[in-house]
Amino acid sequence: MSHYDLISLGEVMLRMDPGEGRVRTARQFTAWEGGGEYNVARGLRRCFGLRTAVVTALVDNEIGHLIEDLILQGGVDTQFIKWRAHDGIGKSVRNALNFTERGFGLRGARGCVDRGHSAASQLTVSDFDFDKLFAEHKTHWFHTGGIFAALSTETAELTLQGCQAARKHGVKVSYDLNYRASLWQERGGFSAAQELNRRILPYVEVVFGALSDKQSVASSAALSDDILKAEAAQAEEDITVMRTEFPNLQVAAATLRRVHTATRNDWGSIAWIGDAFYRSRTYPNLELLDRIGGGDSFAAGLIYGMLTGQPPQLTLEIATAHGALAMTTPGDTGMATLQEVLELAGGGNARVRR
Repeated sequence: MSHYDLISLGEVMLRMDPGEGRVRTARQFTAWEGGGEYNVARGLRRCFGLRTAVVTALVDNEIGHLIEDLILQGGVDTQFIKWRAHDGIGKSVRNALNFTERGFGLRGARGCVDRGHSAASQLTVSDFDFDKLFAEHKTHWFHTGGIFAALSTETAELTLQGCQAARKHGVKVSYDLNYRASLWQERGGFSAAQELNRRILPYVEVVFGALSDKQSVASSAALSDDILKAEAAQAEEDITVMRTEFPNLQVAAATLRRVHTATRNDWGSIAWIGDAFYRSRTYPNLELLDRIGGGDSFAAGLIYGMLTGQPPQLTLEIATAHGALAMTTPGDTGMATLQEVLELAGGGNARVRR
């Protein structure tokens, strides 16, 4: 019988990174793997040393096995991957690609996904027996999110089924709301995403993000010198509303970000943990190399803190520090060590270590 600290359900894409350049003018790319839900499992394995696995699907071709090799390098168990037969040209099923520019200065990060007909988006409730999975493979935690749920009506139902089965088997469930307008533009937009999230949240104990559209906060505070404070106030209000609507929630957390440029952000977080709100320290003018995946690394850090019984404030500081460090290196996931995270969470700085 396998034992895991966390099992994640989500799509894993092949990320193609042009480095300092643009996708439209690139002549070479660096290959990474990434995906909102998977990134959490990888962060918990590589930085925090916990045992994790991913539930997903890939096409049985060279690209699929490249993604598998990247997952294996990340230390995440691959036994729950569903392999789909390749039809020779990718007409019926494909591996998802994500071309991502890091951004610099006034040029923001930019993503161009190519994930239509992907293997993961075609997963259905008949592909996994979650009752059997959780009975035969013990795990403390099940993590998934709104990106995978948004891929299709089938993945939405599979996400709901996974959360229901996890709760039934006494597994803690976390869910990242992670709204992506591009995934919902043909399926009802933000209101449809909210409707789906409200079906899933009754089975969730830890939620990341907020049910409201936080973009309105940034625009309303665009002329203010204290956008981060406005973000925190809005997040606290959203979290309070969610807790009222879903009393099953034990933790609700959100990252806070003020964008100065693509490579300089103020960074922090807020969370309701147990019976009180907590605010992390603020990282003003944080220099970023690659901002993609900072929120996923934040989630991994918070889950680590909870799994290891850390006090709420320290849990939030670990999560925020892990997210901050992840954005100083390329790729969707971080390269920080646990010692580096704990030092930064405890008030450390960027002095040279020799």
